[in-house]
Amino acid sequence: MASNEAQVSPRPLQVNIVGAGLGGLTAAIALRRSGHKVQIFEGSEKKTELGNGITLQVNGLRVLHQLGFSSRNLQGAEYDGIVRFDAHTGSGTLHSWGARSTEDNDFRAMACHRSDFRDELERLATAKEGQGMPAQLHLDSKVVVWKYHFGQWRDHFRGSCAASKSTIRTSIVGHPVRPLPCGLSCVRFLLDASGVNDIPDLGWLTDNPHANKGIQWPGEERRLIYTYPVRNRTLINFVGFFADEDQAKPDWVPSATRQDVLNKFHDAHPKFLRLLDLPIVSPTLKWKLRTVPILRTWIRGRAVLLGDSAHATIPYMGQGSAMAIEDAGVLGVLLPFGTTQDAIYSRLAAYEMLRKERGEFVNKQSLDRALSNNGDGTFRPQSQDSETQARVLKHDAIQVAQEYLSMHFGGETGVRNTL
Repeated sequence: MASNEAQVSPRPLQVNIVGAGLGGLTAAIALRRSGHKVQIFEGSEKKTELGNGITLQVNGLRVLHQLGFSSRNLQGAEYDGIVRFDAHTGSGTLHSWGARSTEDNDFRAMACHRSDFRDELERLATAKEGQGMPAQLHLDSKVVVWKYHFGQWRDHFRGSCAASKSTIRTSIVGHPVRPLPCGLSCVRFLLDASGVNDIPDLGWLTDNPHANKGIQWPGEERRLIYTYPVRNRTLINFVGFFADEDQAKPDWVPSATRQDVLNKFHDAHPKFLRLLDLPIVSPTLKWKLRTVPILRTWIRGRAVLLGDSAHATIPYMGQGSAMAIEDAGVLGVLLPFGTTQDAIYSRLAAYEMLRKERGEFVNKQSLDRALSNNGDGTFRPQSQDSETQARVLKHDAIQVAQEYLSMHFGGETGVRNTL
């Protein structure tokens, strides 16, 4: 006897991603591989990344490798620890971050140029080659209005005169959310590494080649310098953190000179200041470090926040990109091909349940590391906190999401059985 009920074939979802940053592009890769039609709307006419380095830690790389990512195109440098130097005495101690994975693929964390990483993500999201339909990237397309109306999200796009980056977050949360200052600023730029071996005082930089370098002022944990190589070790990324009492002044500018940097770190051991004898080959940027406060929700209807829009924090754990990547990978698992329109609500609720506490944990831990110490003027390094280290670095976001999907949504595997 024939049934009167029509057989509905599985269909892809139409997914709109606002912003072609690292999290948005990774989400496009994951959802493309899940079989969906993905469009990315980016407000700038040409999406570029600031000329500086980025660290990719193993919990983020674990997701990327399962999404078909290859690190060969990044011209990066692997690392599995950091040498922390006393800024005054010049002595250093190697700390392992436990970054090498002995359980899956035996890969290390990496440092690379941010634009190289973004370009590779865009390639994976939009190239004709690869699994699923290529994502469509629309430049010069900012969100102007995003209104929730009768259970549907209506989006309107206009040219580059459009509204601010927080449009979606404001609509989801219900009010504007202002990132909170923490009193810290940082300067960052790239140095030409070709002359490193010509400066004997820079031997500390080339020793322990698989470890990043950090210079610490005892009792002043708010003033740090981190250096690591990028672009096949031809460039050195420099980041200096400092307590900035001038942030509220009207003449504060988001840039600095070489002399400004020397003034901030003038009391360092001379061998560290020799870094600035190398040519600076990028703009010297200065940032006010801010953190997004804890949000009451990340979802409304069929819209969801991920990455910095949900849990941006200061870079004291190097986990900003990894958290965005994990968010994206989890979405790809929880929204497999064949997910119905009605099922989206429960899947996004599962996403928030799996991701919100973790994102907020890293947010808070990063801020605590910047603004607190051991009580005796010494810094509390990540490597000494084995519980936090294991919780952050050993997490497998894809596996956790697949297990949740299997347990709560009938065993669907997500991401087209490719993980």
